[in-house]
Amino acid sequence: MKRYLLPALKLTLVLVILTAGIYPLLIAGIAKLAPGGGNGITVTHNGSVVGYANVGQHFRSDAYFQGRPSAVDYNGGGSGGSNKGPSNPDYLAIVQERIDTFLVHNPAVQRKDIPAELVTASGSGLDPHLSPAAALLQVPRIAKARGIPEERLKQLVAAETNGPLLGMFGPSTVNVLQLNVALDGLK
Repeated sequence: MKRYLLPALKLTLVLVILTAGIYPLLIAGIAKLAPGGGNGITVTHNGSVVGYANVGQHFRSDAYFQGRPSAVDYNGGGSGGSNKGPSNPDYLAIVQERIDTFLVHNPAVQRKDIPAELVTASGSGLDPHLSPAAALLQVPRIAKARGIPEERLKQLVAAETNGPLLGMFGPSTVNVLQLNVALDGLK
């Protein structure tokens, strides 16, 4: 028994040191080199932090771009999806409610033109991005609420659009928080 127990204990100790000590320290050191120093990338407006660039937020006013719905109420402390499939009646009722609400606030939009991303939550419930098409769909509402020409808002969306990673990986996206901060900065 001693023949097997001592090597097993030594191996366990080595693995504990590697996986619970050295590896976390290495990852924390690498995170310090990332944007935000491992603490997340904050977005500021008028000298105040208004949120994190990688966590979605809920904007209630018609004068702002609306992001994706969240299954976790935009709680950055714990991400998660609704875990309900597309045939679940409760889930379908929630999506229908979101569609109805969207149509009330955007009367010029046809139901068939609403992108799924505006009425369904992402897998994490924290996605801060929309497609440029989903942002542009909201331009008439915001133009009316703010008294800004639609063309100016379309230019703003284009300016805030990020292309695919390295020009080929993934779709073009718009960070809703950064777009709304830029919207508040318009004269």
